[in-house]
Amino acid sequence: MQEEKYSGKIVDSVILKRLYKFIKPYEFRFYLLVLTILVGAVTSPLLPLLIQYAIDGPVSEGDYQGLSMALLAMVLLLVFSSVVAFFNTYLAGWLSQHVIRDIRVQVYEKIVKLKLKFFDDTPIGRLVTRTISDVETLSDVFSSGFAAIAGDILQLILIIAVMFYTDWRLSLISLATVPLLLISTYVFKEKIKKSFNLVRNAVANLNTFVQEHLTGMSLVQIFNSEKTEFDKFEKINAKHRDENIRSILYYSVYYPVADVISALGTGLVVWYGAKEILNEQASYGTITAFIMFINQFFRPIRMIADRVNTLQMGVVSTSRILDILDSSDNKMEGGEVTRHIEGKVNFENVWFAYNNDNYVLKGITFEAKEGETIAFVGATGAGKSSIINLLPRFYDISKGEVLIDGVPVKEYNLQVLRKQIGMVLQDVFLFSDSIEYNITLGDESISREQVVEAAKLVGVHDFIMQLPGDYDYKVMERGATLSVGQRQLISFVRALVQNPKIMILDEATSSIDSESEEMIQNAIDKLMKGRTAIVIAHRLSTIQKADKIIVIDKGHIVEQGSHEDLLTIENGFYNNLYQIQYASALV
Repeated sequence: MQEEKYSGKIVDSVILKRLYKFIKPYEFRFYLLVLTILVGAVTSPLLPLLIQYAIDGPVSEGDYQGLSMALLAMVLLLVFSSVVAFFNTYLAGWLSQHVIRDIRVQVYEKIVKLKLKFFDDTPIGRLVTRTISDVETLSDVFSSGFAAIAGDILQLILIIAVMFYTDWRLSLISLATVPLLLISTYVFKEKIKKSFNLVRNAVANLNTFVQEHLTGMSLVQIFNSEKTEFDKFEKINAKHRDENIRSILYYSVYYPVADVISALGTGLVVWYGAKEILNEQASYGTITAFIMFINQFFRPIRMIADRVNTLQMGVVSTSRILDILDSSDNKMEGGEVTRHIEGKVNFENVWFAYNNDNYVLKGITFEAKEGETIAFVGATGAGKSSIINLLPRFYDISKGEVLIDGVPVKEYNLQVLRKQIGMVLQDVFLFSDSIEYNITLGDESISREQVVEAAKLVGVHDFIMQLPGDYDYKVMERGATLSVGQRQLISFVRALVQNPKIMILDEATSSIDSESEEMIQNAIDKLMKGRTAIVIAHRLSTIQKADKIIVIDKGHIVEQGSHEDLLTIENGFYNNLYQIQYASALV
């Protein structure tokens, strides 16, 4: 996935409609939030009017009772405004947190259902940015987005109306500096929107780099490349710093300029108002009210500029999030077949390419009958792992057909299909959780007794019981506290406890010692009965009992048959491989 380019559209009706769908479950609170914003906007001009009344009325007339009533009205108005502001802030925060929680759940739910090809093409750090940072950006859209902007605009309209109703000449003088503020606001908006987009890109690049290099830290240290990778990190981090500083610079310039323009407007009112007072054309109360009106008028304009930029950030983040939610090309669609499978597997002239027409499998045809063990051998890159990735539909074929029990795999419900296919891979991944969780993966239908039974069958129960907390022992990320062999044994238990009808082992014994290999081989002999097994192995000693051995070379099937049959082929691929391994074993 390439980083998306910035869109200059502030208001995108399609995106806004999609955002409103997320708000819909909370419509009542949303409209209540709008109401509090509108009430706050309507009450904002009242305080200057009350002060004008107090100065021109009770104060100038010496009416202490009238002044007390005016002061009481001001206090009540301030209390009411504070209550409205409280509900405004609380409702905005409540709404934003609930909506972004729903969005984040939908994004993660979509990500876990995407094809593996999507993850091949997309840096994990970028997906982390989409799920965490971009979704978090949307919280500001709901707390200070359209509803708040609408409130600011309404406040401006009401203030202008009240100002012109009070004194149109003072109003014109007061608003004389508005064009300067609008120009500076426009320039600020154009600068900051580009800066914000660059900041988002810098965050995504930083997340991607950190995630990848923390995951591959052992490789970095093995090849003594800490200095090189640190220099790369410094450059990416400096880019992130510079983009943030640029956005801070724009704010640092804009707000003082806006304050100077506002002060200039106040100075014009004082200058003109003083002349009007001397000519008895205006009152002290009116001038005081207009000074307050100017402050109330310029504040929303500054807020609108900031909120428009926030809204633009939200639109950019939303478009990125929607790209994931709408990525139908990368979504693995399942069929409706939910029946229990028996285990017969057929590949019929299967062609497969990870990218375009660069085929890694070319016309693969074979059959595995129910309960049979089929083994694949071949050089690295021959296409063995690609074959097993097609069976549970981690990838879809380009041409041909893959069938289980005579039904194309694309017609099976994905959950039902994968539930009945157990896999033990060479690269074992364990989560930062208990041994039991890493075996059941949170499936509550699997009891502790079933886990223990499977562990005993594999022969790892005693090893697990020696761990602190036995099955509740917390392994570190990726199982770092366990040996490679121990991790693989646990993954074998994980596959068996599902009681699958088809078992796939991809180099499952390549990283363990002979004793563990013998233990697994004994477990395979017991537990493969009644199951179809598809095995990939470099060690030919582990597959000699297979019902059929298929030799793959450059995406083609070049030989197939039993162990004994393949050894009879003079200068055959399997025969040569066997002789090499046998000779090395003798040495």
